Amino acid sequence: MLDKTYDSASVEPKIAKAWDEADAFRAGANAKPGAETFTIVIPPPNVTGSLHMGHALNNTLQDILVRFERMRGKDVLWQPGMDHAGIATQMVVERKLMENQLPGRRAMGREAFIDKVWEWKAESGGLIFNQLKRIGASCDWSRERFTMDEGLSKAVLEVFVTLYKQDLIYRGKRLVNWDPHFETAISDIEVENREADGHMWHFKYPLAGGETYTYVEKDAEGNIVFQEERDYIAIATTRPETMLGDGAVAVHPSDERYAPIVGKLCEIPVGPKESRRLIPIITDEYPDPTFGSGAVKITGAHDFNDYQVARRNNIPLYRLMDTQAQMRDDGEPYARCAELAGEITRSGKLPSEADVDAINLVPDEYRGLDRYEARKRVVAAINADGLAVTVKDAEGNDVPYVENKKIMQPFGDRSNVVIEPMLTDQWFVDAKTLAEPAMESVREGRTNFVPKNWDKTYFEWMENIQPWCISRQLWWGHQIPAWYGPDGQVFVEKTEEEALDAAVQHYLAHEGPWKAWVQEKLENFKPGDILTRDEDVLDTWFSSALWPFSTLGWPDKTPELARYYPTNVLVTGFDIIFFWVARMMMMGLHFMKDDAGHAVEPFNTVYVHALVRDKNGQKMSKSKGNVIDPLELIDQYGADALRFTLAIMAAQGRDVKLDPARIAGYRNFGTKLWNATRFAEMNGVKLDPHFLPEAATQTINRWILTELANTAKEVTASIESYRFNDASSTLYRFVWNQFCDWYLELLKPVFNGEDEAAKAEAQSCAAYVLEEIYKLLHPFMPFMTEELWAHTAGEGAGRDQLLCHADWPAPEFTDEAAAAEINWLIDLVSGIRSTRAEMNVPPGATAPLVVVAANPTTEMRLDRHSAAIRRLARADEILAADTAPKGSAQIVVGEATVCIPLGNLIDVSAERSRLEKAIGKSEAELERIDKKLSNEKFVANADPEVVAADRDRKAELELQIKSLKIALQRVNEAG
Repeated sequence: MLDKTYDSASVEPKIAKAWDEADAFRAGANAKPGAETFTIVIPPPNVTGSLHMGHALNNTLQDILVRFERMRGKDVLWQPGMDHAGIATQMVVERKLMENQLPGRRAMGREAFIDKVWEWKAESGGLIFNQLKRIGASCDWSRERFTMDEGLSKAVLEVFVTLYKQDLIYRGKRLVNWDPHFETAISDIEVENREADGHMWHFKYPLAGGETYTYVEKDAEGNIVFQEERDYIAIATTRPETMLGDGAVAVHPSDERYAPIVGKLCEIPVGPKESRRLIPIITDEYPDPTFGSGAVKITGAHDFNDYQVARRNNIPLYRLMDTQAQMRDDGEPYARCAELAGEITRSGKLPSEADVDAINLVPDEYRGLDRYEARKRVVAAINADGLAVTVKDAEGNDVPYVENKKIMQPFGDRSNVVIEPMLTDQWFVDAKTLAEPAMESVREGRTNFVPKNWDKTYFEWMENIQPWCISRQLWWGHQIPAWYGPDGQVFVEKTEEEALDAAVQHYLAHEGPWKAWVQEKLENFKPGDILTRDEDVLDTWFSSALWPFSTLGWPDKTPELARYYPTNVLVTGFDIIFFWVARMMMMGLHFMKDDAGHAVEPFNTVYVHALVRDKNGQKMSKSKGNVIDPLELIDQYGADALRFTLAIMAAQGRDVKLDPARIAGYRNFGTKLWNATRFAEMNGVKLDPHFLPEAATQTINRWILTELANTAKEVTASIESYRFNDASSTLYRFVWNQFCDWYLELLKPVFNGEDEAAKAEAQSCAAYVLEEIYKLLHPFMPFMTEELWAHTAGEGAGRDQLLCHADWPAPEFTDEAAAAEINWLIDLVSGIRSTRAEMNVPPGATAPLVVVAANPTTEMRLDRHSAAIRRLARADEILAADTAPKGSAQIVVGEATVCIPLGNLIDVSAERSRLEKAIGKSEAELERIDKKLSNEKFVANADPEVVAADRDRKAELELQIKSLKIALQRVNEAG
């Protein structure tokens, strides 16, 4: 006998062990002969990671697809793996070293530190895989890959060297996100823009040589509203310390206020007076004439927008800070730099890149200072020189114009320090060239986004794609396979030996100062004598971009690669469409070709799921204290309840608002199925291998078999089209409502009756339907269904396989007449019950049913099912009439009107009073909410989640009031 309650804590480990011992999830498990393949690659979690709600949703949806296709007999591979997570892992290991009072990274050296990382990875790096197994992920765990594995490292080398030799990878100086804490470039996805308190300072840039001009402001009609003579141009900045690296001041071409001084020079108002640099006033489309003064300082080496302006206008780029965001104290003595800078900028000539890199324009008094300390001193110096724009204070005194305002600042998501746009030498991929085929694949429908609207996001990113910075100044990661000769010549090869061969050939083939030097070094050769390896490592996204084919053995031509590439569907979050999805598309199309040489996409479908938010729609974050731990939910409710909740809420294009109370509700759904199985077992229900649906004779059985077939078709179609919520809802409705609430309830008289043939058919049919329910629910609730499947196998049932390998249901049975008859009965009883509840009829009260205008079919049904109607609808008799009795509640079922006389069932006066009070209360609340929502200021300024909640409540109240008024009308009619 099945236990009284389902204990997920004991069942889940037992089932997981059974799957593991059976090697149930290996590639090709349960595949039919000649089966087509179905492949998913897991979005590789970070080796430092632990399961969060995003992982739980993502992997639940993947697992539903994988278990579904495995049961359909396809050759399924769900490829698992982890990402080495360069910066995150390095941070974790460095912290561990500090906690254990061991030497730091730099003290122990690169090789020893990398050994420590591998040690840490072996000890705790696989934590998240065990957590994924707890949620039921049915990956082929024997094929686990890691982005730093030997095989994947081989793929990385192959791709880097190939792209370099195709001129699609190059080294250059560009602006990047620089993390001063980790001293490395980072990607956009590792930057969090946060609102912070800030200031906007307004300063004067004096015109060169004391020149003046007439500054004029006009209104929209062209009338002069302000005019004065000025010997300066005013700018506003939130970062005064970067003024030291200004290369120009820009104004919009249409801004008439500054037309007289365009092309002239102005003075940066900071540093020693005798050596202040002059910079040109230029025009560019970037400045907004309506914002601030309309003039913008251009600091191309420390601002992404300024960088684009500088590139368009050939403005010099001056790097002011070192790798820790302190003002530079390296380079030539300042006097020399000032002389060089003055010579170049005052003459209007632009320096070469080499000259610019050598220049350190930071005055002596600011060198070595933290950027924020330098900011304070720059502001103080400008104010002291009287070059701040001033305004009148309350007493009428002139004071520096400083706006206190909220500003958006970029923070490193792990370092938690402000990111500095930094001009540095980095390695880049020519992403624009690689993006073209990737866009064509989506345009031509070879790869499709679901939901379709994510196409637009993909194209917006790809059409405006910038060179991809792939180098990181870290130690943990794939070290860039580039070596430098004594003159800086770069040699990119897969191994140091190959690079040395290339270098020797290069230097010996060219007459010059390095030929003899190399010859001498070769006579007493020692490793590292000739070449020095680039210390940088590759961006983590570089190796993960190869994931769909590197995990299958590429660049070797493995059987797995031939069998399982391309993959079928990628399940991912929208936030990494550009960082991961687009880059996999680029790399896959460039390196994977079919037998005819045509490029092959890495996947044909990209299913983009939404965010998991808290129950109020807020994004989860530690700072808000609203993070929900999926492992705690599994401990409390079981993995199946969490999975089913996530699936039924995963509507396309809609964020999941996760309330733990919902998970408790869907745990009850599992309990309902468990209890239904137990009830069936107590009533002699057991598998009959000889049962044939088409041989069933009882209407109730033919009805449930028809509904089962319809449910199976709907669930199959929904999963195929990634409508996980529709599939879950269909199953919920069938299992809870149709099977448990109605089928088993209607079978009770059969189970307790004397008709043995009817009882035997009901027992066999119930067992058959339960078995199909376990199959249909398995992708969503794998643990409980596997347990129930094993328990109900029975002797002689001919069932010797795991449920995860059972055939997916595809019943064809249909009996529309039986379905119509039982659904009529359900509609009738449901309508009566609903009306009784609305009218507040006591549950035990009985009354006659009066049926008006019933046709012969309805009369036959009323007669056949009278016992069930009287029992389930609390009717003491069923009467036919030509007209509805006065004072009765009425419902329409088909062509007939069913009347419930209310006079003897309720206290009419008390019920009228109750309903009137309820209507008044609901209408008052609706009026209050309406007033809020009609307030444009409230809607514009309130938290969007609050506004959405109010709108939902309004709709709920409107339905509630409508229902209450119908009930009141019926009460009034009754008396």
